[in-house]
Amino acid sequence: MKFSITGTLGLLFLCLAPSLQAQTIPAYVGKNDRRIMEEYIRFLSIPNVSSDTLNIRKNAAFIQEMMSSRGIKAELLNGTTPGVTPAVFGEIKTPGATKTIGFYAHYDGQPVNPKQWYAGVEPFKPVLITAPLESGGKIMGPYKPGEAVNPEWRILGRGSADDKAGVMAILNAYEALAKTGKRLNANIKFLFEGEEELGSIHLDEIFRQHKAKLQADLWIIIDAPRHVSGRKTIVYGVRGDVNMHLTVYGAKRPLHSGNYGNWSPNPALKLAQLLASMKDDKGQVLVKGFYDDVTPLTATEQKALSQIPDQDAQLKKELGIHFPERPNQSLAEGIMQPTLNINGLQSANVGPMASNVIPTKADAVLDLRLVKGNDYRRQAEKVISHIKSQGFQVIDREPTEEDRRQYPNLIKVTVEHGYNAQRTPMDLPIARSIQAAVQSTVKEPLVLIPSMGGSLPLYLFEEILGTKVITVPIVNYDNNQHAENENVRIQYLWEGIETIAAIMGARF
Repeated sequence: MKFSITGTLGLLFLCLAPSLQAQTIPAYVGKNDRRIMEEYIRFLSIPNVSSDTLNIRKNAAFIQEMMSSRGIKAELLNGTTPGVTPAVFGEIKTPGATKTIGFYAHYDGQPVNPKQWYAGVEPFKPVLITAPLESGGKIMGPYKPGEAVNPEWRILGRGSADDKAGVMAILNAYEALAKTGKRLNANIKFLFEGEEELGSIHLDEIFRQHKAKLQADLWIIIDAPRHVSGRKTIVYGVRGDVNMHLTVYGAKRPLHSGNYGNWSPNPALKLAQLLASMKDDKGQVLVKGFYDDVTPLTATEQKALSQIPDQDAQLKKELGIHFPERPNQSLAEGIMQPTLNINGLQSANVGPMASNVIPTKADAVLDLRLVKGNDYRRQAEKVISHIKSQGFQVIDREPTEEDRRQYPNLIKVTVEHGYNAQRTPMDLPIARSIQAAVQSTVKEPLVLIPSMGGSLPLYLFEEILGTKVITVPIVNYDNNQHAENENVRIQYLWEGIETIAAIMGARF
C-alpha cells in the first residue's frame, strides 16, 4: 500500500491507523534501507564546502526537495546581510501538543584537498568501504541503486558524518514515524544551517530576523560522534571557540643562513620560543588567568562525568600516543577545561623544497576552545597580554618601515570571530524526558556528557531565542570529520534514525 502525507492532516490520519502501529522504526528502516541509501548518496554527491556558494545553494534546494517529499513545507530563512547562505526551515504542528521541539543540523562542510584522500577516492563521489582502510578495510566502490545494504560497512565521502548525517537522520526519523502511524506528542521544527563550518557567522541574523518562527521549548542538535565505547550518547553542552593568527617578522627578504646566521634574527625561532612560553611540559597553559573564569561543574554534572566509560587506554593504542599531554587527567576531564592548541605552523620550506635561508616571517594559528564562563574576546585578550609580556610589540596589520626601526620584536595578531560555550542543566524536566526517550531504544546505559570537546554556536539559541539546547550525537567516533577520508558507519545512521524518532515521539 502506498500513500503520501502532507503536514498536520497526514499525521492526523496516520495516528488513526492502528494497523500500522505494529511496525517498529528499525523494521521500517530495514524495509526502506535501499531507498534511503540512494537518496543519501545523491545528497553526498553535491559538494558542500561552506565557501562554495553555488553548490551550497544546491544543497539547500536538495534539502527542500527531501522535506517536500515527506510532507513538510520548507522555506529558506535569510539574515539581513545580502547574499548570505540561507537556512532551511520547516515545521509540523501536532493537534493538542503543548510543547515544541526543534531539530537542528548543518549541511555545509569543511574544505577538502583531494590529494590527501585515499588513492582513487574523490571527496564528493561517495564509495562504500568494508571498514576503515587503516584497519584493513577494502573499497567496494560506489553504491549501486537497489543493491543490498550491509549495515557494518561505511560510506566514505565529505559530509557523510559531519553533518549531512544529521540532516538525513532527522528527516528519515520523521518519515518513519509518519509512515508507521506513530503518534507525535509535540510540535516539530526543523532547521538546517549552511554556515556552521564558517563559525555560523550569520546565524544570529537569522535568529533575530525569524525569532518568532524559531521559538521552541527545546532545540535538539544532531551533530558530533557518539562516545568511543559506541554507546548512545547525550551531550548537554559545547565548548566555545576562537582562532588567533600570529605572524612574527624578520628581515624584509630571505637571507643566506651562512652569510647572515648569528646576526639576523630568525622569526621562526622567535615564534617557537613564544609558543613554548604558553604551556609547560605537563600541558598547563601558562597564560595569566587562563582558567580563572571557568564555571565549576554541578554535583549532577560531576556524577555524570565520573560515569563516562574510560576509553583512554584504547585511544592511546589506536592513535599511537605514549601518554597524554596532561598525564594525570582523562580525556573526559580535559574536555571540561579550556584549551590552547596550535593548529598549524609555517615558515619558509621543508622537505625537498628546503633551502639554507633565514626566513622573513613565521606564522601560527592558535585555536582556543572555551568552556562555560569563558568569554572568547576576554580569552583572546589574555593571550595577547601574554605575548606582550614576552617582549613583543603587537600590531594588527603589516609592519611599516617605522615599526621595523622602532621595535625589535614585531608580531601581527588577528582574532577571528568567535563564540562562547553553552551548557544546559542535566536535571531539567525536559532534559530528563529526552534522556528517557533515547534510553528506550537501548538496554545498555547511555553515556551522559556535561559538555563535548567540539564547538557549536549553541549559545545563540539561549541568547537570542531564549531556548535550552541538547546535543544528540549519532555517528561513529572514528569518522575523520574535518579531515581526509571522512566516513560514517551505516548501522549508526540507522540507529540514529531510531534515536531521533524516539525523541520526536517522547512525552513531555
